[in-house]
Amino acid sequence: MAEFDHEAFLKRLTTRPGVYQMMDVDGQLLYVGKAKNLKNRVTSYFRASGLTAKTMALVRRIHDIQVTVTTTEIDALLLEHNLIKQHKPPFNILLKDDKSYPYVYLSSQDRWPRLSLHRGPKRRKGEYFGPYPSAGAVRSTMHILQKVFKVRQCEDSYFSNRSRPCLQHQIGRCTAPCVGLVSDDAYAEQVKNSVLFLKGRSQELMVRLADDMEAAAAELDYERAADLRDQLAQLQQVQASQGIEGEHGDLDIIAASARGGHACVQVLFVREARVLGSRSYYPPIKLDEEEGAVLEAFIPQFYLSGRQTIPREVLVSTPLEDAEILAEALSVQSERRVTIRHRVREARARWLQLAVQTAENNLTSHLSGKQTMAGRFEALRLQLQLDEPPARMECFDISHSSGEATVASCVVFDANGANKADYRRFNIDGIEPGDDYAAMHQALSRRYRRIVSGEGKLPDILFIDGGKGQVSQAMSVLSELEITTVRVIGVAKGTTRKAGFETLIDGDTERETVLRGDNPALHLIQQIRDESHRFAITGHRARRGKARNTSTLESIPGVGSKRRRELLRHFGSAKGVENASITELRKVSGINANLAQTIYDTLHTVEG
Repeated sequence: MAEFDHEAFLKRLTTRPGVYQMMDVDGQLLYVGKAKNLKNRVTSYFRASGLTAKTMALVRRIHDIQVTVTTTEIDALLLEHNLIKQHKPPFNILLKDDKSYPYVYLSSQDRWPRLSLHRGPKRRKGEYFGPYPSAGAVRSTMHILQKVFKVRQCEDSYFSNRSRPCLQHQIGRCTAPCVGLVSDDAYAEQVKNSVLFLKGRSQELMVRLADDMEAAAAELDYERAADLRDQLAQLQQVQASQGIEGEHGDLDIIAASARGGHACVQVLFVREARVLGSRSYYPPIKLDEEEGAVLEAFIPQFYLSGRQTIPREVLVSTPLEDAEILAEALSVQSERRVTIRHRVREARARWLQLAVQTAENNLTSHLSGKQTMAGRFEALRLQLQLDEPPARMECFDISHSSGEATVASCVVFDANGANKADYRRFNIDGIEPGDDYAAMHQALSRRYRRIVSGEGKLPDILFIDGGKGQVSQAMSVLSELEITTVRVIGVAKGTTRKAGFETLIDGDTERETVLRGDNPALHLIQQIRDESHRFAITGHRARRGKARNTSTLESIPGVGSKRRRELLRHFGSAKGVENASITELRKVSGINANLAQTIYDTLHTVEG
């Protein structure tokens, strides 16, 4: 069978926008792509150098390429989406998600409106709040509403046949409108409060409740004042547990993390400035895709299927080359203007950071799965020429800020991944500030003296996050303690200091090795090294914070008795003030942006 003559094909290929389909010798579709300039894009697959191993594997299987020219890039995007959805090519990033998203539904035709979970077409008259990422998120929200506002959630058939209050009324979670124990006005007020909460207008709601509470107390209606106080306290607890709140927003935040031939896409749902929850996706990637390429493949499949509501704004964790085209396609689909943004500030920046951290953490957990971990252990065995895979590995790292509060970390991995029960930290003292070699020597000495005395197990491999100097410290400690069974490997950053270019240093031979970026053994080493770095950083920050954090509300500059009263009135307690974000502090009367920053910095450890 003759090979594909790409040179002759490229000579006659158009420069217009369109879609290309790569086929194998059996006529099976391998890959679908879109391009603003078909000739330039397809030519990039056949250049002499710079291709990844996985891309070269795709190119070797190409027997034919079919091209469809389109009028615009948007047409190409939509056609690409339809072809991927129909044929599911093996080398494309595929989204597997056939679930509809649930909503909170408030009926509008009833005398006594009802809250319920809704999934599917919005055919009934009433208000829909969402979408939520899962039914569990809806039930959690409805549980809060039932405790705070006591609006009924029972079925209409059950409600209409009651002759006495049910258990929900007896435990204080319903006002029993079924038997007339609440007035129409009082019930309508609680429905209105529920709607404010569901729309994310918690600040407005809390101010209203606080004013009503003070008015009831002034009128000596202490029972109602107590009920309002309890509602206010519960709402403040909910707002604190949200962790992040903004002043406005109806958007999705999409972050991607990709490494080691795997990817995680995290979608964070924000409606009316409330974080409703998130959902994780693990699309299989056959090519060495970066985060931007993963997002550009994910977004059209996620929104153009018609199952997901398209918000007015989409935040992404990395810049996208086709952001304008994607935004225009989403605008056409939703019949309203949609923006895709990467650079954001304040609440949106914190939401985006939350999504990025979640994607990275979830991918780490995914990569540490047993099957993945077993393959990486075997690859490491082959790379280090061991008789069998290592049963136990340890990695050390040092963290400090200009020599202050130096902490060393020791993380442990076995065949199941991270063994956090055996993690250890060492507070380093008695050395010259900033002397990483002395810090490493002290930490290793303390660790392995205890093990030699019978307090633990020796590892098969000891990884050191550092270069030859750090490795020599490890070899010196092991020699002093007469330990000969531990293999020492240094993990030094390459000249570019980027992941995938690390240099491995063998402690016995001082031989240096640079592994390919797609080597599973390197992925395992990177995972262990990154975990030791994370563990060291958190230990250092905790130690530094313990030394610095000694302030109270009374010691905050610029906060006198009047402002303290407003803070306590708004947040309910000093602990509530301490748990508040800068954005939440700014919502308090008399607190401007500068003072909010001062309050936050005084009550929290300032991280550098």
